[in-house]
Amino acid sequence: MAYLTQNPAGVPAPVRIGLIGSGWMGAFHAESIARRVPGAILAAIADPNVESAQALAQSLGTGKVTADAADILADPEIDAVVIASPARFHSALITQAAVAGKHVFCEKPAGQGLDELDAALAAVEKAGVHFQIGFNRRYADDFQAAKKDLAAGIAGQPQLLRSLTRDPGNGSIPNAARVPAWTVFLETLIHDFDTLNWFNEGAEPVEVYAVADALVEPELRDQGFLDTAVVTIRYSNGAIAVAEANFSALYGYDIRGEVFGSKGMVQAGRATETAARRYTAEGLSADTPRLNVELFRQAYTDELADFAATVRAQRDGTPPPSGAFTLTPGAADARRALAMALACIESVKQGGPVAVAAAPVPALRDHTRTGV
Repeated sequence: MAYLTQNPAGVPAPVRIGLIGSGWMGAFHAESIARRVPGAILAAIADPNVESAQALAQSLGTGKVTADAADILADPEIDAVVIASPARFHSALITQAAVAGKHVFCEKPAGQGLDELDAALAAVEKAGVHFQIGFNRRYADDFQAAKKDLAAGIAGQPQLLRSLTRDPGNGSIPNAARVPAWTVFLETLIHDFDTLNWFNEGAEPVEVYAVADALVEPELRDQGFLDTAVVTIRYSNGAIAVAEANFSALYGYDIRGEVFGSKGMVQAGRATETAARRYTAEGLSADTPRLNVELFRQAYTDELADFAATVRAQRDGTPPPSGAFTLTPGAADARRALAMALACIESVKQGGPVAVAAAPVPALRDHTRTGV
């Protein structure tokens, strides 16, 4: 006779997750699910580069590998998918996953246009599946601490906000000529847009004014490549925000956020890897992170743990954890940040301020939870 599989009394069945896309970020998410996310199993991997997917699966003990994402979506044993494919496929895969009844975690951006994203999120809404977008900064300890203070009113009414992303580099950008157009807005500053929206929760971004250039790789300027950008954002509550990005910080990976308000200021992020400092004859020095998976290792894990916990709660009919502030980035957050990125592209093209496209009516409903 066959063995019977059962869970210990009171222990929920694990969430079985299929990964779509086994590149740099997909591979890291796969490792997190397989080794660091409680109550989750990496059940399958799909990637057209099946040799790469097989190597990843073998290293993690995953039994199912396919070149076609449709195999994962048709698998009745899989509860949810993590979409880490190239961005041009995101909206279509979200739609297909929702139609198949799979809960969806998608790397940013969730789409490359508002029409395609609205259609995908409508499919999510119709299917009633959980949707989460990969805005990992919300899960970093210091950003959560700042959000907790903001939710408690420590800074008062937000007046000035700031968020910045400076990617580590050595003064040049490898393979810059192959970087897709408008990446600085669609895949880099989109994180800053979500951070600002989260820190100024309840207000809507209404207008952006973006200035961008190729200052690290100026010889690529005529090809439309952009590696440096500054964006001014106006919000519906009167607050003014600035987001900035550069692709080559010689000193390391630098992510920070700030809210100045009527009662004070709250800051998050630092350029150093730890709080340790060296004081020597050469001066003051500190180690700095050089990779996103170094700086945000725990945040990447925690966002997937949140996803798995919410999927499990929805599947089992139990309430997800709740807390003092909104945590999980959902459909409305994905759309809001993409609308800002697209408005920035138009602003650069037009050389002036551009209105941010409002969400459709009825507004998107988020199946999200709150943080502690």
